[in-house]
Amino acid sequence: MAPKNKGKAKDAGDAKDAGGGKGKLKPATSINVRHILCEKHSKKEEALEKIRNGAKFDEVAREMSEDKARQGGSLGWKVRGSLMLDFEKVAYELEPSTTGAPKIGEVKTSEGYHIIMVEGRK
Repeated sequence: MAPKNKGKAKDAGDAKDAGGGKGKLKPATSINVRHILCEKHSKKEEALEKIRNGAKFDEVAREMSEDKARQGGSLGWKVRGSLMLDFEKVAYELEPSTTGAPKIGEVKTSEGYHIIMVEGRK
């Protein structure tokens, strides 16, 4: 019965069925995203090194991010189209993860170098 429902209500079925898909992520209309913003490449690399060595993403964000919102790098829930295009492209490709074991992406924008992680998708 599941395949029938998926065919009829494509958007609703895909959005709710985020658990089982390996490989490609289901399309999302919003993400719960965190980032670390650094003006200099060397500082971004230092932050990345800390994360790779086991530091929690939110702690590194509080310590090293140059963003105004220093709440562990949290930007909260963001809908498609509300973020810078390059940032959004990378962020929407990331799998959800935790601050203790983040799956990260990187992008350079006009604001600087971003290290991005996503905590949730809907």
